[in-house]
Amino acid sequence: MIAQTIFLGMIGAPQIILIVVVVLLLFGGKKIPELMRGLGSGIKEFKDASKQDEKLDGGSKESNS
Repeated sequence: MIAQTIFLGMIGAPQIILIVVVVLLLFGGKKIPELMRGLGSGIKEFKDASKQDEKLDGGSKESNS
C-alpha cells in the first residue's frame, strides 16, 4: 500500500516528458498519429458496444418485470 503511494507520488512533469521522448524515438513522428487513430477507433467501438449492451439489458429487464 505504501509502495503504491510512493510510486504514484513520484510521477511528475519530467517523467511524462521522458515517456513522450521515448515513445517518439521508438515509433517516430509519422507513426504516432496512426497509432492514436487506432486507439481512438478502438475506444469508440468499445463505447458503442457497451451502449448497445446496456440497451439489450434494459429491454430484457423490462420484459421480465
